[in-house]
Amino acid sequence: MSIQRQLTNERMSQIVVHGSTVYLAGQVGDDMNAGIEQQTRETLANIERLLDLAGTDKNRLLSVTIYLKDIDADFSGMNAVWDKWLPKGVAPARATVEAKLCEPEILVELSVVAALP
Repeated sequence: MSIQRQLTNERMSQIVVHGSTVYLAGQVGDDMNAGIEQQTRETLANIERLLDLAGTDKNRLLSVTIYLKDIDADFSGMNAVWDKWLPKGVAPARATVEAKLCEPEILVELSVVAALP
């Protein structure tokens, strides 16, 4: 089975497709000065863009891992945005953990696995 990689640099690929499964690299928002809701909205928009580029969409999510800088402070704000973004009836397997992220301004990062149609 072939492996296709898109938006690749020397360290990573933003998209990897293996068979009928799409793996996205961890995604963050664009405005690192924004609060949790805005960073979550931007992160989800980046995920939608990459899923579209890979030939799938958020209705085909299989698994999502959510990394929060401060789970106590940001879990409910992130979930408020997530709940509006995710269509009813297509909730993926999901884990949310607190983690030290690569930049101190990053409040949320998501890692996604999705199916192709």
